[in-house]
Amino acid sequence: MLLLYHNSMSSCSQKVRLALAEKGCVWESRHLDLRAGDTQTPTYLALNPRGVVPTLDHDGQIIRESNVILEYLEDAFPEVSLRPSDAYGKAEMRLWIKRLDEGHHDLATASLSMGIAFRHQFLARGVEECTRLIDAVPDPVKRERRRDLILKGLDAPVFHEALRMWVALLGDMEAALDGRDWLAGDAYSLAEAAYTPYITRLEHLNLMSFLDGHENLSDWYARATSRPSYASAFGAWNEEKYLTLMSEKGAEAWPKISAMVA
Repeated sequence: MLLLYHNSMSSCSQKVRLALAEKGCVWESRHLDLRAGDTQTPTYLALNPRGVVPTLDHDGQIIRESNVILEYLEDAFPEVSLRPSDAYGKAEMRLWIKRLDEGHHDLATASLSMGIAFRHQFLARGVEECTRLIDAVPDPVKRERRRDLILKGLDAPVFHEALRMWVALLGDMEAALDGRDWLAGDAYSLAEAAYTPYITRLEHLNLMSFLDGHENLSDWYARATSRPSYASAFGAWNEEKYLTLMSEKGAEAWPKISAMVA
């Protein structure tokens, strides 16, 4: 049995749901409310000491970290392959995924989302509760980064670094897609499952102007989101309150952001 501990709007959860849908896997859901502190309970921390989602339980075997879970699913359910057939394509796919692990998720995407939108959820709880939630984050680096983003928003130094990383990533994706449909060769792969949620996060934040002039990337995103797996991984799980918050705050932030990256 596949049991997935996940969150509806989490990019890391979305990528695993994409892979599960592409492979046609049957799985059970354990949805965790991040704002309610579901990932910080003793029970969940025993499963995932970092207090993050997703976590996969496959017949009692616990697999953590979204990109590791993607590779695990490929090994455990190889009937529908999401790895390129050639060695070079496999290397390309792994390099794309490695880039996420080296900072794009934790620094670039998380900072963008928190600095623009989610900080308002924390601030609305009042100083005492906001401080308690921040202090409960187990990772000290992540904890202080979150504190800075909540208090300073777009003016946090890490937010500026996140924008620089996003601009570089989108340019590299545009170049890699020149003359081909997918990031690691001729077929949809784990690279697509891994990266589609991050472009979706730009869409949810009303920041798709970042893709202006990136025709290859825009076409890639249209192909990826037209697949049945996308509706399964996103549509049924999208929460309107989060979509509204991200869209509204992203629209408010765009004039300042566009000036910052000009």
